[in-house]
Amino acid sequence: MSEKKLYVGGVPYSIADQRLGEVFAEHGTIESARVVTDRDTGRSRGFGFVEMENQGEAERAISAWNGTDLDGRTLTVDEARPRENRSGGFGGGRGGDRW
Repeated sequence: MSEKKLYVGGVPYSIADQRLGEVFAEHGTIESARVVTDRDTGRSRGFGFVEMENQGEAERAISAWNGTDLDGRTLTVDEARPRENRSGGFGGGRGGDRW
């Protein structure tokens, strides 16, 4: 079985991991559900990730939830993209070889 990770945007700020998982469990088996929080304040950042058991369940969840209202906010649901490498060497420098 190949798990499928979904990005969920527009998550109501009042929703925690467990509730997010419950919402998506209507369409398949949930491996994990996580609402992303601000590391300093601990408050929701308004998006999260849900891992479904397989591709078919993930596609059903995307079809069912993308563009729909949940507690007053419109959800954006899509396949999660791989995380970008943030150590690309940009920023913080003084221009390298410029004189």
